Amino acid sequence: MGVSDNSRGLILAVVSSLFVGMSFILKKKGLRRAAAAGTRAGGGGYTYLLEPLWWAGMITMIVGEVANFVAYIYAPAVLVTPLGALSIIVSAVLAHFILKERLRQMGILGCVSCIVGSVVIVLHAPEEHTPSSVQEVWKLATEPAFLIYVAATLSITLVLILHFEPLYGQTNILVYLGICSLMGALTVVSIKAIGIAIKLTLEGINQFKYAKTWYFISVALIFVIMQLNYLNKALDTFNTAIVSPIYYVMFTTLTIMASAIMFKDWSGQDASSIASEICGFITVLTGTIILHMTREEEQPNATGAVTWFDGDRSKAGREEPHFITLDNSDYFD
Repeated sequence: MGVSDNSRGLILAVVSSLFVGMSFILKKKGLRRAAAAGTRAGGGGYTYLLEPLWWAGMITMIVGEVANFVAYIYAPAVLVTPLGALSIIVSAVLAHFILKERLRQMGILGCVSCIVGSVVIVLHAPEEHTPSSVQEVWKLATEPAFLIYVAATLSITLVLILHFEPLYGQTNILVYLGICSLMGALTVVSIKAIGIAIKLTLEGINQFKYAKTWYFISVALIFVIMQLNYLNKALDTFNTAIVSPIYYVMFTTLTIMASAIMFKDWSGQDASSIASEICGFITVLTGTIILHMTREEEQPNATGAVTWFDGDRSKAGREEPHFITLDNSDYFD
């Protein structure tokens, strides 16, 4: 008896979550080593590109994303997407033992709320229609409603990059992750088109002869590179156990919105499903607020450490001033 398509998708989604969860830890270790030898990624440095551990994390993430991409070919999004929450659990557990990062009890409650809320949203999200060609995807992507969504997304992203990042990027986690998630939602649309093109091409209907296919590939590559850049900054600046769940929540929510607008999945929804989705959004919002409050209690400065002067000015002529520096990990139980 052969393995069903849903089973293949389930296995691939679980494997994807394991690899993605591990990639956060490997990349964070690489970023820490690179920061000790040069400028931090959060400060605009790129020395992490010379760090083998960062590349190990990068390769691990790529393997996980490829597995996730293939999972969507075999199983519906309603089965695959919620399993992305497993990567949060994996990264949190590994961060506890490897990075010595610990969450307070309220932080754990926030993680649970984010996961539960996201799962509720995805489970009750309407099933989307799968286009049968790249031309059909292009037609959907150029309809007025989705073009307005794309324009709004790109505008918000530019405002975050040009205005909010220089002012609040080092102190507010939502800036970096907002940029990643907004671009991520558009990346998923492009990746879906690429997946359809590959699947149809393997079935004998060549989709790579169309310029639209290469357009989707170009958009996906550009957005993926930008996402990785800002995800590196978020990982280098904030606690891994905080980055993972908030990124998951924002990315999942925006992806569902983009998919609903483009593929018109919301039509035909009953009141029960809509009510469940609203409850899921409220749960996610609550969890995100709890996580953000936990982060604020750590009181980090712009460089992720707290430094203050410990000395009397009258001692200036007798001894050197004494400074105390605490790393972010000193604020976790």
